[in-house]
Amino acid sequence: MLLDTPSLYFRAFYGIPESITAPDGMPVNAVRGLIDMIATLVRGHSPSELAATMDADWRPAFRVAAIPTYKAHRVAHGDAEEVPDLLVPQIPVIEQVLDAVGVARLESPGYEADDVIGTLTHRASGAVDIVTGDRDLFQLVDDARPVRVLYTVRGLRNLQLVDEAFVAAKYGVPGRAYADFATLRGDPSDGLPGVAGVGDKTAAALITRFGSLDALLAALDEGVTEGFPAGSRTKLAASRDYLTAAPAVVRVAPDAPLPDADLTLPVKPRDPEALVRLADRYGLDGPLNRLLEVLRR
Repeated sequence: MLLDTPSLYFRAFYGIPESITAPDGMPVNAVRGLIDMIATLVRGHSPSELAATMDADWRPAFRVAAIPTYKAHRVAHGDAEEVPDLLVPQIPVIEQVLDAVGVARLESPGYEADDVIGTLTHRASGAVDIVTGDRDLFQLVDDARPVRVLYTVRGLRNLQLVDEAFVAAKYGVPGRAYADFATLRGDPSDGLPGVAGVGDKTAAALITRFGSLDALLAALDEGVTEGFPAGSRTKLAASRDYLTAAPAVVRVAPDAPLPDADLTLPVKPRDPEALVRLADRYGLDGPLNRLLEVLRR
């Protein structure tokens, strides 16, 4: 089980009242929420391995070089991400709690959590569950292995199981073609413009007809005219530079450099003394006890 940790702690922060505080009044809603999320996921899915992936770089230079608008609307100042003031001090606490419990916490300089998930998925020899609220990771689903996404858009108690059949039914494209579809359609939430005038239906029709973005571009470059919905060929030709650059932005990396790590689900805390200090300092006894009880099973 691979956790898109930033996606989960943002969800916890916005879903749990800021009135949930440590003894000194510091909000710990994201910390408590994430701990309870992990307990719920482990209880419900019994993974043998677990990794909490992190953003070492939320807006990697290689993606910005390809598409300068990538996440540009979410920059607070310099290269810093716009993060709510009350969430900022909670992130180091989350990291300390994960380390003390013994949950593997992985990041890679110059890469996002998505890329860490993509790399761990590529390396995995067995089934993989990816927990995220980010549709970008739908590109990793693979029924043959299997790799599936547990999509949190409706909450952890009503997870959507995303496999190839879900992608095909939802978007009208082959189950493993989500990245190509998203490249054509664009994604305003990430600052990806897509091809002007090409929406969901046209993007789905193009990917279904040609099978992949590479095959579509080959047909475009070879002067093929059949199979293009009305007017789309001209729009694609006008966006040829974008279509060359965008795949490097949309596709998650399968080869981010990662340290060796033991992903085995811990059955007892790695650092019990540190965990006690954290529980006392931030008022985390309840959620930590619930998590430890689940891990001991």
